[in-house]
Amino acid sequence: MKASELTNLVIGLLVLVYVVSKQLRARPAKTDMRVPVILAVIGIIQLTGFLRGETHHASEVAAALIGSLLLAAAFGAVRAATVHVWVDNGQTWRQGNWLTAALWIVSFAVHLGYDYAVDGRGPLSGLGNASLVLYLAITYAVQRLIIQSRAQRISSAQHVDPETPISVRWP
Repeated sequence: MKASELTNLVIGLLVLVYVVSKQLRARPAKTDMRVPVILAVIGIIQLTGFLRGETHHASEVAAALIGSLLLAAAFGAVRAATVHVWVDNGQTWRQGNWLTAALWIVSFAVHLGYDYAVDGRGPLSGLGNASLVLYLAITYAVQRLIIQSRAQRISSAQHVDPETPISVRWP
């Protein structure tokens, strides 16, 4: 394993620990997409570094990335269903549970397993590590969008003023 691959893996693991720890605590449902966007930018930078000079396997890379990001979206949608969303004193809240955390870990492992299955030792070896943070950004964004939609429906059903801002705390 190259040093850059190890670095990408360590960054991915740190992001996973950070996100899972936040998911398990009761927190206001956020409407901003700041964290997923930051992760996406970091992920694109990492992926660009990996792909620099890679021109011979462009279609294989594109197919592998599309498959990986579709898995990310699917896991985000499934995980969103495990998050409890409720209204308390006019504020919409959300909290994941052990199943949410388990699905984060499974999602992480599936991404790396998919990478290995697609081209674990061939010319695209390392693509999974290089795209890991982008994968986490996509799966987190999809989960957050679905939870935001649920929070809006719940708050509307409980006659919460939709103009009441959802409090946002920067981590």
